[in-house]
Amino acid sequence: MTTTDTSGSGDVSRSLELLWGTGERPSRGPKPGLTLDRIVTAAVRVADAEGMPAVSMRRLSTELGTGTMSLYRYVPGKAELLDLMLDRVIGEPLEDDPGQTDPEAWPDAVREMAAAHLALYRSHPWLLKVNQSRTVLGPSAVRGLDVSLSALRGMGLTDPETISVIIAVQSFVSGIARMELESAEAAQQTGQSEEDFWRSQEPYLSKAMLSGDYPSLAELSEDAFSSQFDHFTFGLERLVEGFQALVSARAGAA
Repeated sequence: MTTTDTSGSGDVSRSLELLWGTGERPSRGPKPGLTLDRIVTAAVRVADAEGMPAVSMRRLSTELGTGTMSLYRYVPGKAELLDLMLDRVIGEPLEDDPGQTDPEAWPDAVREMAAAHLALYRSHPWLLKVNQSRTVLGPSAVRGLDVSLSALRGMGLTDPETISVIIAVQSFVSGIARMELESAEAAQQTGQSEEDFWRSQEPYLSKAMLSGDYPSLAELSEDAFSSQFDHFTFGLERLVEGFQALVSARAGAA
């Protein structure tokens, strides 16, 4: 999937000032009714509907009914705005603070973390096209990491291992979400449904299976590639089982 935008690619110091509330006031000529919050909200709304390429200062000025130059008094440009957008949506799963968690309940915490991230990608598919390898850490990102670490402390793993658990879960979820998004985009761009696409190849694939050249594939059941199979739940549970095996082994060794 083509990456079109990169977090942390603008003035990182300015992004941090805006994220942590030390630089929200415009430098000159404040416009009544226009706030940084309104600008970020509008940007997220446009990205959700049309993707990040549609987000521009000119487009946002139209959405907000103001002059383009007025926006630059609040945020330097699209790169810094992206940093604010990311922190905004990352905070959505954290609206209900779980508070103190049961140390033994970490498997449920892993499941909830995965479900929350999948819902996030489904609500904001543009996230999958943003290079977030250098995320500018705002309040929501820091709080999200803190909540995740707190929920996983009961695993008894080392700090690098706990971070790796989070990476593994998020990588798995983003893979599932990306598969869903790309399938939907292909159907929209070609006008051909997923079912029709694969059905068009059926005569050729059936002949190939009868040739004997692909014995393992030929032995698969008819529902092997069923769209009804829940790959998300199946894969997530295998991850949880793997983590549980590690935790049990560590506890036994201790």
